[in-house]
Amino acid sequence: MNFWKNKKVLVTGGAGFVGSHLVEKLVQAGAEVLVADRMSPIARRNLLAVKDKIKFLEVDLFDFDSCKKITEGVEIVMNLAAKVAGIEYNQKYPAEMFFDNVHICANMLEAARLSRVERFLLVSSACVYPRHCLIPTPESEGLRYIPEPTNEGYGWAKRMAEAQAMFYAKEFGMKVAIVRPYNAYGPRDCFEPERSHVIPALIRRVFAEENPLVVWGDGEQSRAFLYVEDFARGLVEITEKYAVADPINLGTDEEVKIKDLVRMIVEISGKNIKIVFDCTKPSGQPRRNCDNTKLRQKVGFVPAISLKEGLKKTINWYKENYER
Repeated sequence: MNFWKNKKVLVTGGAGFVGSHLVEKLVQAGAEVLVADRMSPIARRNLLAVKDKIKFLEVDLFDFDSCKKITEGVEIVMNLAAKVAGIEYNQKYPAEMFFDNVHICANMLEAARLSRVERFLLVSSACVYPRHCLIPTPESEGLRYIPEPTNEGYGWAKRMAEAQAMFYAKEFGMKVAIVRPYNAYGPRDCFEPERSHVIPALIRRVFAEENPLVVWGDGEQSRAFLYVEDFARGLVEITEKYAVADPINLGTDEEVKIKDLVRMIVEISGKNIKIVFDCTKPSGQPRRNCDNTKLRQKVGFVPAISLKEGLKKTINWYKENYER
């Protein structure tokens, strides 16, 4: 039986990078999808493929009455809405990042409870983990020490959101899935210089033909990246199979050194560019990846798209949408 068929599902932040891919998955599964987000030009573009199959709600999630209204009659809420920013902004405005993210989650959980929603997806973050944690990082590290200092306000907000979800499950019997995702990349990612993460930033710089391409650090640090379609599928499967108010990592075991990632992007792009690693600049954490044991055991989730295949898809999308 199809769990999602004819289910009325509300996706907050559903017009964003990950949210739009999730909405497409839900539409394919036969769900009746409502998207709560800002109707920006980016939102229109991201949801173009499903615009006639969804209902779009432009709503202020800081207003509780509005949150209550959009959850009425809904069976599943998937809360992807969040205030996100780069490291510089996070460090400069930790109180703002904390308040805004706690506020959104508190409103949506309480509205879902009052509307007797069947289940709720809380999208947390790997930012809940401390800087010096076990690698690969198991879920048990999520409450040790303080969150990563460069995203401390955001990290604490996500810890508070997880706590609220656990309390609501305990006191009210709500079925809540709590997901801690790691690095996502893919089509519709943010390629703006001031807000982009490592993969879209490198793709943009390669196609800008920076030569030499100077990369901070020695390139020996390693990371793991999850393709956005796998990310969206993971959210769907965890919500369906593990709504037990117990945090679960969502990531991939395919780890790559930054030097190999950069070379792969240059090769796939077909550019003749010299790569220079600036060892006078910081490399960041030597290694960052999550332990996906619980994800495999409880949900049976395994990523389908390899890094090389995902990079090809992402670069092709970039060429079609930015180079043009």
